Amino acid sequence: MTRLSSLVDIFNTSMWHYCAQKFQMDALSRILALIPVSGTLDVRCHFGEPWRIEEHASEEREIRYHVLLRGTARVEDNTAEPLSLRPGDIILFPSGTPHVLHDGSGNTPMPQTEDNHNRVSVVTNGSSTPTTDLLCGRFRIPASSQQLLLNHLPSRLVVRGIQDEESGRGMTEAVVASSRLARLIELMREEAIEQGLGSDAMLNHLSGALFSLTLRLGGLADAAPKGLLALARSKPLQPALRAMLEQPEVAWSLPRLADLCSMSRATFIRRFDSICGCSAIDLLTEIRMTMAGRQLVATQMSIAVIGEAVGYQSEAAFQRVFKKHVGVTPARWRALAREQYAS
Repeated sequence: MTRLSSLVDIFNTSMWHYCAQKFQMDALSRILALIPVSGTLDVRCHFGEPWRIEEHASEEREIRYHVLLRGTARVEDNTAEPLSLRPGDIILFPSGTPHVLHDGSGNTPMPQTEDNHNRVSVVTNGSSTPTTDLLCGRFRIPASSQQLLLNHLPSRLVVRGIQDEESGRGMTEAVVASSRLARLIELMREEAIEQGLGSDAMLNHLSGALFSLTLRLGGLADAAPKGLLALARSKPLQPALRAMLEQPEVAWSLPRLADLCSMSRATFIRRFDSICGCSAIDLLTEIRMTMAGRQLVATQMSIAVIGEAVGYQSEAAFQRVFKKHVGVTPARWRALAREQYAS
């Protein structure tokens, strides 16, 4: 399969998931459609043993990621037990925590040198027999989506490489998604190596697609992490989540949301909090503010109209909640977005 046909396959699949609102889109696709995540590939590491990478805490609204293309790696941070990565594995740090990747030998790492190619740096350690290839980059989250996404993802998310189709699972959705992810990673590897015309822009776009596919696979895992990924696959809670996403203007209450799920109020509260890690009303507010933030940037509608569209009959109440959620008023948010676009 050529690189172009691989891109067409990935693009067509992504477009179906994000644009087919007349079909029954899954909850995770609906959530991701609200969040215009961008990505950059910063470094390609080409190491022989021993090697070590130390990452400091990420900046606000950034998620650092690493893709292991070849070799093995050990990952350590202060949020969970150390783990080993295999080729094709991806690890994200939504919490922004500092972390270390190394070869696991415990030996003093070899000195590293860096060579810049456009905006992608190639880091090597002078080994005559390099055995490890890593891609390291960042995903960027808009301010209006920060709480909706970052607060409801695990501190560390690992998605393993292509599934073993001989394990008896067959061509399940997870296997298909994993295969597609492997092709996407291969495209990123080729672009990072060749540095052809437009490679910089191509790598950034592929990084954005990488985020969506990674979360999709994370949500398909047998034990999806607590938060949005677990909530998106919880069938009993789907009616409530779908209602919040499709009709944010409705004055939803806990009893009404519980009725949609055919649960008592107490059962709904307990189950929602257990799976999502927050109350349904808190999540509803985050969804509303994310939608409002996008409308402020993408439309010319008045602040009052946008507030009403996401469930606030009072403009003052909408302004108060938006500022508490995002940190600035709706008018300031719109102005900042326009300034950024103009620059």
